[in-house]
Amino acid sequence: MLTWIESAGLATPWFFVGLFLASSFLMIWRLESMAADGMEGTVLGTLIMPYCTGMGNLIFAIVLGMKGGSGAEVLTNCLVNNVTNLTLLVGLPAALWGMAVLPGKAAKKKEQDYSHHLNRLSMMLTLLAVLFFTGTAWALGRRREIGFADGLILVGLFLCWQSFHVFEVLKSNRRQNKAFGRMLAVDLILLGIGTYGTYVSTDWLVSWVSNIKTGFISARYMGWLSGWLDVLPNGLMAFYYGWRRQAEVVYTSQVGDAHICIPLCIGIFALYKPIVVPPFFETGVLILGGATLVHLIFIGIWGRLPRTAGWLLTAAYGVFLYKGLIK
Repeated sequence: MLTWIESAGLATPWFFVGLFLASSFLMIWRLESMAADGMEGTVLGTLIMPYCTGMGNLIFAIVLGMKGGSGAEVLTNCLVNNVTNLTLLVGLPAALWGMAVLPGKAAKKKEQDYSHHLNRLSMMLTLLAVLFFTGTAWALGRRREIGFADGLILVGLFLCWQSFHVFEVLKSNRRQNKAFGRMLAVDLILLGIGTYGTYVSTDWLVSWVSNIKTGFISARYMGWLSGWLDVLPNGLMAFYYGWRRQAEVVYTSQVGDAHICIPLCIGIFALYKPIVVPPFFETGVLILGGATLVHLIFIGIWGRLPRTAGWLLTAAYGVFLYKGLIK
């Protein structure tokens, strides 16, 4: 199949972009099946969905590390992904449909059950983790280089965070006498197939762009281009679950995906070779930290992100593009 795609001439890159999107759709389809089988929204968004929507970023970091690519491109890829997640992909659905984690005052009192409040607390903890991980990456990069030891720290932080969530799920299932669905093994196999499709398409596209030296679609803008491609599955998830008024899945998927990039993707690449930190990193971290604080305030105090705040976050993404790409 790959030989046939490569023989398509000028259309070959579009075929590999299509393979990337098809792999993403496969993973999203099985994620929806897992949600229908009763997996809780916060668990789905924190443990499963980030690996699917963030798999492109992770594979990009690994592929570029194996090929001896630039660490600055990986850092740009991660910033584009994370800032897009926490500004545009949460802000725009909130502006269009609202983003209420807790039921409104008009809702029946019985709907104000503890599960909504647990979801809110889980989201606030995850947002705090974004601040902590981003701050750690910023502190390690103040020397303008993130080396091997720094990479070990970042990967170790991520593994510790995920281990915490795994044990929380196991405790919850034990307490409620629940078991994973019968289709879990099949779902995981299909997710693995989707992951392989993502790897193949990402590997080819990275090699193709690396050989182009001029123009916007070129090696010069690889970090931006790969970041936008990798964020497409996140956008599909955000708008789909935003339209379905499942704010907890929108939040946990976007925020959870942010953990794949910072610290995991940066940490893994640093294990291959040191990352020279570009000046744009501080601007991206500032916008990312500010957006995270906005989410923490609104979710923590009111349990919802107002439409006005959604438009402001969308505008902040425009500032990010101007500062990092145009200016």
